Amino acid sequence: MERRGSQLDLPGFRFYPTEEELLDFYLRRVVLGQKLHFDVIGSLNIYRHDPWELPGLAKIGEREWYFFVPRDRKSGSSGRPNRTTERGFWKATGSDRQIRKAAEPGRVIGVKKTLVFYQGRAAGTKTDWVMNEYRLPEAANSASSAMPLKEDVVLCKVYRKATSLKELEQRAAKEEDAKASQGYNSTAADSASNSDQETYQSPSAPMDCDVKEMKQEVIRPLNLPELQVPMSGIEWMQDPFVAPLRSPWLDQWSPYANILHF
Repeated sequence: MERRGSQLDLPGFRFYPTEEELLDFYLRRVVLGQKLHFDVIGSLNIYRHDPWELPGLAKIGEREWYFFVPRDRKSGSSGRPNRTTERGFWKATGSDRQIRKAAEPGRVIGVKKTLVFYQGRAAGTKTDWVMNEYRLPEAANSASSAMPLKEDVVLCKVYRKATSLKELEQRAAKEEDAKASQGYNSTAADSASNSDQETYQSPSAPMDCDVKEMKQEVIRPLNLPELQVPMSGIEWMQDPFVAPLRSPWLDQWSPYANILHF
């Protein structure tokens, strides 16, 4: 059946199989190479596509989309399948759960693994896209099984988890807080930068003034009192006030006597 052009002409048909039907009817028949009467589940390597591309690649489905996916057994040294896409990765959550047949509770017909898609790399951002991977028990895949296996595949159901209004409000609040925090950090960084610039520039003007004042003080002449230099002997003896008091006896012994009485 093709998704467009030759859709299954069954009015009112909705494809909502149970887990037992997916494992014990659809997956087992494909693994054993048995032909299905209705081609409602296509084969696709879903890890080459991001989850929001898968609805358009499924053959049928409105809210849930089903694919037969080749099983990858040799990815990396750890032996884990490579579930990385172009824009993210599928991450397993919780433990694998055994699926038992309703009529035979003791019989395990398959194993279910639940994965969540994370957008980005490393830790990534959790999304609403969920995948249930169904595989047959290891005993059914062993070489000693009654019927030889034709294909080593798993059956994947992809859907988008319904998000409650409370969760949406919490996400919106976290986004607003993140934006506000980024804005606050940016404003604080700008303020710190401006403060550092002001602190660096503000002392320049007073320092220039102080330097100029110091230069003026150094250059300005000092108003010191005029020094009184004592008169020499000749000037002292020729002073009009001292001459009348001069003794003739002193003239004889003065070294300047001959000079004064020439």
